[in-house]
Amino acid sequence: MAAAAGAASAELVIGWCIFGLLLLAILAFCWVYVRKYQSQRESEVVSTITAIFSLAIALITSALLPVDIFLVSYMKNQNGTFKDWANANVSRRIEDTVLYGYYTLYSVILFCVFLWIPFVYFYYEEKDDDDTGKCTQIKTAFKYTFGFVVICALLLLVGAFVPLNLPDNKNSTEWEKVKFLFEELGSSHGLAALSFSISSLTLIGMLAAIIYTAYGMSALPLNLIKGTRSAAYERLENTEDIEEVEQHIQAIKSKSKDGRPLPARDKRALKQFEERLRTLRKRERHLEFIENSWWTKFCGALRPLKIIWGIFFILVALLFIISLFLSNLDKALHSAGIDSGFIIFGANLSNPLNMLLPVLQTVFPLDYVLITIIIMYFIFTSMAGIRNIGIWFFWIRLYKIRRGRTRPQALLFLCMILLLIVLHTSYMIYSLAPQYVMYGSQNYLIESNITYDAHKGNSTLSVPKRCDADAPEDQCTVTRTYLFLHKFWFFSAAYYFGNWAFLGVFVIGLIVSCCKGKKSVIEGVDEDDSDLSDEEPSVYSV
Repeated sequence: MAAAAGAASAELVIGWCIFGLLLLAILAFCWVYVRKYQSQRESEVVSTITAIFSLAIALITSALLPVDIFLVSYMKNQNGTFKDWANANVSRRIEDTVLYGYYTLYSVILFCVFLWIPFVYFYYEEKDDDDTGKCTQIKTAFKYTFGFVVICALLLLVGAFVPLNLPDNKNSTEWEKVKFLFEELGSSHGLAALSFSISSLTLIGMLAAIIYTAYGMSALPLNLIKGTRSAAYERLENTEDIEEVEQHIQAIKSKSKDGRPLPARDKRALKQFEERLRTLRKRERHLEFIENSWWTKFCGALRPLKIIWGIFFILVALLFIISLFLSNLDKALHSAGIDSGFIIFGANLSNPLNMLLPVLQTVFPLDYVLITIIIMYFIFTSMAGIRNIGIWFFWIRLYKIRRGRTRPQALLFLCMILLLIVLHTSYMIYSLAPQYVMYGSQNYLIESNITYDAHKGNSTLSVPKRCDADAPEDQCTVTRTYLFLHKFWFFSAAYYFGNWAFLGVFVIGLIVSCCKGKKSVIEGVDEDDSDLSDEEPSVYSV
């Protein structure tokens, strides 16, 4: 018993060391990513720290799902029995630790989305006005941020007092009903309030995933496979365009050689051609710099590797999309309908991911590696989608995400969108493999009668069975993720319809990405680029 406990403690120490290294890796990645895209001219310490911290929280939260699944699975042996050290107190302590982890991270996300990021954003919006002082900037930022705080408070209150269970006594007085609500709030330890707030944000994250992630899943692999246009060829085209524009300018100026003033129409055309010429010359400098840089030659040498990564990513995307389609079709055919939130506890229609995970569970830790790959792929394709589409308010483009030229406000928007998308990731994974997300690789013992023909006798044998919704509560531990996902049926119903929209946008994005040509080697250097500068581009902009 002591030896088993010691082995378990050693494994947990190793687990915590791996988790610490993972945190360092996440922080390093966030720092590199933010520094890579932020504008060097407009970089600010506060906005940089906010962006790095928010992005790190998004990645850490996404990593909590496989950790949750691993912990509930780790407490049991494959034969369905609990491990020697996993008694009731230890199991409860592990469950509470994961739950408190969710409490902490989700509370930090609420703090970032409703207070920190809005305040920093509005502060820098006011900073653009040179006439305002520091105190005025802070007051104005607090004034606008207060609206977000009110919305957060309303969501928490609604979630806290929406009754998930009704009082047994139909003739209860109003005071007894109010007392019941407070008792229910206390018994859930605030889980319903936090779950409602997070589910509301997850609904917004679902919309962001439909727009950005679905398109990014198709655009990222195809862009890697197609690559970019040749810098030398683009420079040749650009030189021809410069010569053509210069001819137009000379033709217009020749009309005023005898001293006659130019008509208003020619003046407008001349101004447009001169602006076009300035942009083309900037492109010429960028193309010349990139064509001669060592980074371009290095990327050219990595071209076969990019094609391999593109093929791998498109295969992961097809696995994800086919599994999501079959899972949603299963819900449409076999769930109890919209009133239940289209919830099913098993899989009547097998999908590739649902079939693959039980096979990988036999070889530790391949199933967790696959789930981690899908989650990371979901996040990176979201980043790719935001970079390709930009940040819009309906039909108005607010910001572009460009390497080395992204404004602080745009980075804050990007991090907020990623925070919301990460919240939706858990439900997407649950849609693909509901039983796995609920119970991991847990088994429980059932009694099976075996008949022996030789002696005409029966015997009872305990055989392991995969945990499902019919399993006894004391034999199978539900992940804490599931508790946050299905507190309110109407959110589950909205997520179900959102999955169909996600599939539709992916198909549209795939068609668009296939029809589009190769990207420019200096994509973003154009007439309407508000972040365009005369400075030398970074060698990493290819």
